[in-house]
Amino acid sequence: MSTNTLTNEQLKIVIVGHVDHGKSTFVGRLFHDTGSLPEGKLEQLQAIAERRGVPFEWANLMDALQSERDQNITIDTAQIWFQTRKRQYVIIDAPGHKEFLKNMVTGASSAQAALLLIDAHEGVQEQSRRHGYLLSMLGIRQLAVLVNKMDLVGYSEARFNQIETEYRAFLKSVGLEPQGFVPIAAKHGDNIANRGANMPWWQGGTVTQTLDRFEVAHPAENQPLRFPIQDVYRFDERRILAGRIESGTLKVGDRLMFSPGNKSSTVKTIERWSSLSSDVAQAGESIGVTLTEQIFVERGAVAALDNALPFELTHFKARLFWLGRNPLTKGKAYKVKLATQEAECSIETIHRVIDSATLETVSRREKEIFVGRNEVAELTFKIKRPLAFDLHDALPSTGRFVIVDGFEVAGGGIIVDDDYPRRTAGENIKSDNIYWSHGKVTPAHRANRNGHPGGVIWLTGLSGSGKSTIASELERELFNLGKQAFVLDGDNIRHGLCSDLTFSPQDRRENIRRVSELTKLFMEAGFIVITAFISPYRADRDLARKIIPEGRFVETYVNAPIEICEQRDPKGLYAKARAQEIKEFTGVSAPYEPPLKPEIELPTNQLTATECVTRILEYLHLRDAEDSISI
Repeated sequence: MSTNTLTNEQLKIVIVGHVDHGKSTFVGRLFHDTGSLPEGKLEQLQAIAERRGVPFEWANLMDALQSERDQNITIDTAQIWFQTRKRQYVIIDAPGHKEFLKNMVTGASSAQAALLLIDAHEGVQEQSRRHGYLLSMLGIRQLAVLVNKMDLVGYSEARFNQIETEYRAFLKSVGLEPQGFVPIAAKHGDNIANRGANMPWWQGGTVTQTLDRFEVAHPAENQPLRFPIQDVYRFDERRILAGRIESGTLKVGDRLMFSPGNKSSTVKTIERWSSLSSDVAQAGESIGVTLTEQIFVERGAVAALDNALPFELTHFKARLFWLGRNPLTKGKAYKVKLATQEAECSIETIHRVIDSATLETVSRREKEIFVGRNEVAELTFKIKRPLAFDLHDALPSTGRFVIVDGFEVAGGGIIVDDDYPRRTAGENIKSDNIYWSHGKVTPAHRANRNGHPGGVIWLTGLSGSGKSTIASELERELFNLGKQAFVLDGDNIRHGLCSDLTFSPQDRRENIRRVSELTKLFMEAGFIVITAFISPYRADRDLARKIIPEGRFVETYVNAPIEICEQRDPKGLYAKARAQEIKEFTGVSAPYEPPLKPEIELPTNQLTATECVTRILEYLHLRDAEDSISI
């Protein structure tokens, strides 16, 4: 049958089924019967089969087309695969993959509808139930079940009804209501695009008629804006934030909020990789934008309009399908990937483990709770840093995720409701009604009691340069001199106050900002605060200097060549960085900007720790300004 009437309407479908239930044969026949084959392809394959002296198989047609697609010959990934009189169809994941479950989790979740095949002779298999559960979990609500190979059971109406009754009950238990069951014999073309004469008892529609009853989803541009940043490019003075609009509409002049981080700016221009120019971009477009205010944004940020923001939290509840070789266990670190975001995560709570074939809750002793291969779990994840996300029911593109174990995608799932606090743009606006509280004990009173004012000795330098060693020695000497002194060490701070931050440039900046504010409070309490932080960026150290009152900040450059630091390598970090086990490591894969005019410089490849401490004490004694840290 040829279908020459084309429309612009398009529906993405996924075709699933147990191995050997006839997916390749069905798709090959579907292409032929809808007139969607490349011209001459059928005759070519029939001639090849005849030369080899073997019968022609419809499955060979599908395999040939798949091979050509993979080589970018004849068919590419974006081409329309088949068509009916009503619309065009694209198959998201072609059948026949050995790891089909994994392909569904990572790819087919963008499908709007599904066809699920069951062999009439073999009946409902464990994999059939697993596929149904996964379709339900991925939010695919439009489903038709095709009972294939009816010729092997003598086109028995009773056998068809038996399978429909059994599988319909299963689908109902996982929340799926199929649009219909269709008996087919793909090998002979029965009920694919045309009715066959072998099942006169069947009064329902064909496969193509069933497909045409599916509805195309509402355009994603009508949903809230979600624009995950894929990369940042620099051209001249411009910074272009590039990515794909997953939902919503973006236009020049929009005020964007970037999550996580709550930084905002206005869209100045929309950049495209074509000659087309427009001030508006919609869901599905890959674009770049420039901003009026040059804020720091990096890969992984999700842009949204301030009237419909995503959640931004360090935990979420999910339903997950596990496919990893090793069980999913509590106490182990994994990586979660959501849109362009990546973050370290771990299991906070496993609420329930389900056998995806039987839907029965798996019973395990408390100390043995884990999620095994091909099991489904309801659990809560704890994320090391805030993640921007939505509920899958509301916005699928930012409501589904995959979990990486080592270097392998080992599971995928969807985020479900857990009474998360909803964000608003207003909560990101600072109040004008906040005032600094002044106590009755003044810094002068504390200085008089302690015998010295508060101040900050800010040690900066590469890992292994000797900052922590000098800091602890200096603290002890000051304590022995009767001074109020305390060390704020970089690792200690990241165990608590800054445990939610990574080592990206943005998070390093936030780390130093928080430390600076904390240091100021300690200093006002009368302490001589000794900080031991790499603090690699000059701008961040300049910010710290501005936060601390003038004259109370002593920048101390702990200077050691990187070769010396690597030889020392007290924590083994350089070795891991060289082996690419640590990303964004200062001095190896991230920059260090030495101070230009530090108050003190300590070449630790020439001085001992004791000599360094002596230099700092001598500097402090020499300062006689009224507001100095003179001790």
